[in-house]
Amino acid sequence: MSSLEERDVGVAVAPSSSSAGLGVGAVGAAVEAVAGVAAMQEDVAIRREGPEADPDEPPKKRLKIPEGESGKLEERLYSVLCCTVCLDLPKASVYQCTNGHLMCAGCFIHLLADSRLKEEQATCPNCRCEISKNLCCRNLAVEKAVSELPTECTFCLKQFPRSSLERHQKEECQDRVTQCKYKRIGCPWQGPFHELPAHESECSHPTKTGTELMGILGEMDQNHRRDMQLYNSIFSLLCYEKIGFTEVQFRPYRTDDFITRLYYETPRFTVLNQTWVLKARVNDSERNPNLSCKRTLSFQLILKSK
Repeated sequence: MSSLEERDVGVAVAPSSSSAGLGVGAVGAAVEAVAGVAAMQEDVAIRREGPEADPDEPPKKRLKIPEGESGKLEERLYSVLCCTVCLDLPKASVYQCTNGHLMCAGCFIHLLADSRLKEEQATCPNCRCEISKNLCCRNLAVEKAVSELPTECTFCLKQFPRSSLERHQKEECQDRVTQCKYKRIGCPWQGPFHELPAHESECSHPTKTGTELMGILGEMDQNHRRDMQLYNSIFSLLCYEKIGFTEVQFRPYRTDDFITRLYYETPRFTVLNQTWVLKARVNDSERNPNLSCKRTLSFQLILKSK
């Protein structure tokens, strides 16, 4: 009996052990399949993203690898159409050297002026080719392209084409700075255009008494008279009986000092039966005026005849 029971138990246990073995094998196969699918998905993702940048590569080569989404078209055009000197988009005329490098009108004139101060030939800052008014020409295609690029309004911060931005800021923008219509009687208010009706309906200047307004208008008249003094002095000079005029041409010279300084002088000319000479200096207080962005011209009229 005991042997039969052992046989029955052995037979009963055998199927359970075999089914357990089959279950473990199925789970292992499923795990391997899932791992294989994950590896395939990872491989596809790597192919889509592209090769990873090698940290040992030089910077120039590393920049050629695409990284994420590219910027907007207008942002890329900014770097293409900007001035090679100030690195800003030109606001007016655009000039180019013989090799096609772009310069805005202000920087182009500045380069020519610097070359005259240093008595050197003006050159392009990029390719060092010679530039002058005869060698350089305007690039109308770039001027039109720049005028259509969007730019931000300084008041409402919205985007508008550069060609229509000035009209928008002067006439259309609801946030543009404006003044009260009662400014003529002393109202100092300034604010956005959309707040103008509310202010004018509450402005206190129309309700002021005559005595108060007379005090305000007196201060305004004093400021106006101070501004008119300059114009009155010019008008008085033009009212003299004898006025002479002539065209002069300045020529560059150097002083005899140990550290020479540049100055300009005209040939002798005759006005009102007298002989005169004009001397001029650029940024008289600076040793190297070509290193400054601000230019001042001081001149002296010298009487040569006795």
